[in-house]
Amino acid sequence: MENVWLHALGAGLHIILQPHRLLLLWGGVLCGLSLGILPGIGGLAGIAILLPFTFDLDAPAAMALLLGLAATTTHGDPISAILLGAPGHSASAATALDGYPMTKRGEGARALGAAYMSALMGGLFGALLMAVVLPVVRPFVLYMGSPELLALSAFGISMVSVLSGNAPLRGLTAACFGVMLAMIGSDPQTGTLRWTLNSLYLWDGLPLVPVVLGVFALPELCDLLVGRLVIHKRTEMDKSNWQGLWQGSMDCFTHWWLVARCSWIGSVIGAIPGISTSVIDWISYGHALKSEKGAQKTFGSGDVRGVIAAESATCSREGGALVPTIVFGVPGSAGMALLLGAFLIHGLVPGPDMLTKHLDITYSMVWSIAIANVLGSGLCFLFSSQIAKVASLRYSLILPVVLCLIYIGAFQGTRQWGDLYSLLFFGVLAWGMKHFKWPRPPLILGFILGEIIERYLFISIERYGIGWMDRPVVILLFGAAFLSILTPFWKDVRAHGGVRGMLSDFHAPHITPMQIFPIAMICLFVVMLTDAFTWNFDARIIPVIVGCGGLLFCSLSLLNDMFKSQNIKKARAEGKLAAEEKMHMDIGSNIDHLGAPLILRRGIIFFGWMIGFMGSMALIGLIPTVPLFIVAFMRIEAREPWRIVLPMAVVMTLFIYAVFDQLLAVPWPQTELGNLFPALKAYIPSM
Repeated sequence: MENVWLHALGAGLHIILQPHRLLLLWGGVLCGLSLGILPGIGGLAGIAILLPFTFDLDAPAAMALLLGLAATTTHGDPISAILLGAPGHSASAATALDGYPMTKRGEGARALGAAYMSALMGGLFGALLMAVVLPVVRPFVLYMGSPELLALSAFGISMVSVLSGNAPLRGLTAACFGVMLAMIGSDPQTGTLRWTLNSLYLWDGLPLVPVVLGVFALPELCDLLVGRLVIHKRTEMDKSNWQGLWQGSMDCFTHWWLVARCSWIGSVIGAIPGISTSVIDWISYGHALKSEKGAQKTFGSGDVRGVIAAESATCSREGGALVPTIVFGVPGSAGMALLLGAFLIHGLVPGPDMLTKHLDITYSMVWSIAIANVLGSGLCFLFSSQIAKVASLRYSLILPVVLCLIYIGAFQGTRQWGDLYSLLFFGVLAWGMKHFKWPRPPLILGFILGEIIERYLFISIERYGIGWMDRPVVILLFGAAFLSILTPFWKDVRAHGGVRGMLSDFHAPHITPMQIFPIAMICLFVVMLTDAFTWNFDARIIPVIVGCGGLLFCSLSLLNDMFKSQNIKKARAEGKLAAEEKMHMDIGSNIDHLGAPLILRRGIIFFGWMIGFMGSMALIGLIPTVPLFIVAFMRIEAREPWRIVLPMAVVMTLFIYAVFDQLLAVPWPQTELGNLFPALKAYIPSM
């Protein structure tokens, strides 16, 4: 057996060392570093953007591209956090506590060196842990049948849902809504059409790509426009750059035991479904604060150990998060949920097959993570000062290019206009969820796992009858899921001194604008349930159960918000509940200071640009729309000079034409102008 695993380890290395796969891995690393530096566009959005471009790749090449990005996004995070004191993403928030003070006293290069080396060591540790753990868990995988996989999927959703800050009911509501979205289309058991709105596009269900792009990418891009975000002026590193980088690297070896402990924390917690990087870095930082000698006095004022603790844990999590994704089909994070979607796209089924028939592909993923960490850290060391310049890009230079790619990516879902409508709908929905403080990852995880849960439930009932609920692992997992849901409520009861104290904290109802979203969700659940009750029993049983659960959770969340004491809101405003808020498994908004009216007005402008793009695309085609959109956006939004606007429009148009029209031969949709003047199709691409 040992020889089988060693052979698979070597075969995985041989697979990933093929030139075209190494090139794709390199491309993923470059994308990951770029997205890590740019604020507002994180790894989730990056994977969502790259996902449609893996359709024509083989499975190992696709995984190399996506894992190259996922493993290195956090490598770029520390640059703005350390040099500017402005974390690009939540994963580097703890890094800024000690990294920025080091920069202010002339040790910015040392802090970056420590961040890069600890990230490298943590990433390699996570890959090593994955390689070692996979053979151990194989017997458990072979024991797992459809009842166990059903229970494990339910447990995964419960874990993600309750990690939604001080409002677990919102996470549960979002997860239930995601499961219901997964059931749109023709029921596989009876053929009943469920929530298709008489649209042929929805008969096969909602495609993953436009949903993911709408939920994760568009809200971050919208906030870039709303905030008119311009990164702080570029800060120069201290004069002895290379000396500082070397010293920071040596600090990691001096504190190797801290790196090992924090890497272990990151890998283990990363393997628990639902724990995000914004949680892991703070847990690791807190561990170092309590365990390191003298840390209570020096942490927060420029201690290199604070940088090491945060970065080693953050970068080790990918290896740990990949284990439950591959072995059980339960994503260890929101990013892994997207990767699970890539698995399904390329015909890879998580579970026993990944440890038997596809063991070489599994180990190619291990090598991908390890090599990506080496490449990412190496590039950061070589180009630290140059990479930092990217953080000074204006939103008007980022948005038009990325939006063009998002439209093309969303269109790859089914290559119908419905893909673009889905993109817009879920973009608006997710932007509302973000600003109304409703977590988005539970929605996407419910959407991905919803079909799996329904399928395993019917298989379990058909094969085992009611006896499937008596299996020990099923009882254990459902019990754990039930406890994970009750735990936040139990903590709330204890915090108020018991049920009587909690009930006494409720007062007369108060109405706020924040309650608009749950009211809209309740109406949506009622409409969907009303339609579901007209289907036959087999087709409606799961949607009705999930829908009633979502309606219950959403109603309780609304009532809790209406009747809870104003003292809780006051405490949160004063920062007393900051630790609790950090458990929010989502990317927080950094534009709330602008005020709701301005945010709403600029948000409408953003989605107005999107609608305008779609209107122009329907009229003259996508490729002719690209230069018009880039020129109009850059000139109207920010009055960018023509010497920047024209080259960017030309280069982007030529890139899309060469790659998507000529190389990939994408079948563009029909246009109104093309229908009126068929002769123009021979001269204008995509018309």
